[in-house]
Amino acid sequence: MTVLIDSIAELREQLAQAAAEAAMNGDAGSIALVPTMGALHDGHLALVERAQELADIVVVSLFVNPLQFGRGEDLDQYPRTLDDDLRVLRDAGVPFLFAPSAAAMYPRGGSETRVTAGGVANTFEGRSRPGHFDGVLTVVTKLLNIVQPDVVLFGQKDAQQAFLVGRMIENLDLPVRQEVVETVRDDDGLALSSRNRFLSADERRAARVIPTILEAAESSADRGVDAVVAAAQSVAMGERLVELDYFAVVDPDTFAAVPDDHRGPAQVLIAARVGTTRLIDNGRVLIG
Repeated sequence: MTVLIDSIAELREQLAQAAAEAAMNGDAGSIALVPTMGALHDGHLALVERAQELADIVVVSLFVNPLQFGRGEDLDQYPRTLDDDLRVLRDAGVPFLFAPSAAAMYPRGGSETRVTAGGVANTFEGRSRPGHFDGVLTVVTKLLNIVQPDVVLFGQKDAQQAFLVGRMIENLDLPVRQEVVETVRDDDGLALSSRNRFLSADERRAARVIPTILEAAESSADRGVDAVVAAAQSVAMGERLVELDYFAVVDPDTFAAVPDDHRGPAQVLIAARVGTTRLIDNGRVLIG
């Protein structure tokens, strides 16, 4: 049975009770938090499954955070499927779904105090979405303070987000561990995303070029950074319905673009617009 909670005070009370019951049963009462914006799919369920392995109590949060949407972005169009999401979590055995309103999270209409994500937040996704990551880190900090989990889980698909959350936890000495779960893909290789539902049939077929670009990058990695970029761009140009926003090769430890003579592990990032839908993906490569 999944308990749906929309009040911060009630969630804290329920978690305190659950921790006490866990202690009576000889468990540690550890808590895992899976932050989401809803429209749940198998990628989210992979986070839930890992959370259940790591902790005694699992909390999934569902909050479409207005702070991370800029002017002209799809805040109003973002899918909201609370009843379906609750049913999915009940089937998965999640005890708590925290689904607060914007008024509950931001009672004064916004958060005057915000977490600043720094220079990396102005690159890649941040360049396309100014202020996005400040909004992400601010709401993640609020959720961590509300839930006080032992571990928080994010998906690898949102690589820049996972990097920035991990750095924030380290920089601010937050008492929580981050676990990053591998990207879950559909049978055609496309990374699962709540935005995939906006693709038409033709756009969905075209979007398959995104994982193909990543495969081309990986297969070219032994020939250096320039070869990786060239291979990716060559594949991208072959699909007229896909408009490449960026393709980049970065250092996984800093998220800075690697130099042309880089050798060793790297992360390739891609963002592309397919019709009106913007998709992101990434992969690890070993530059030879």
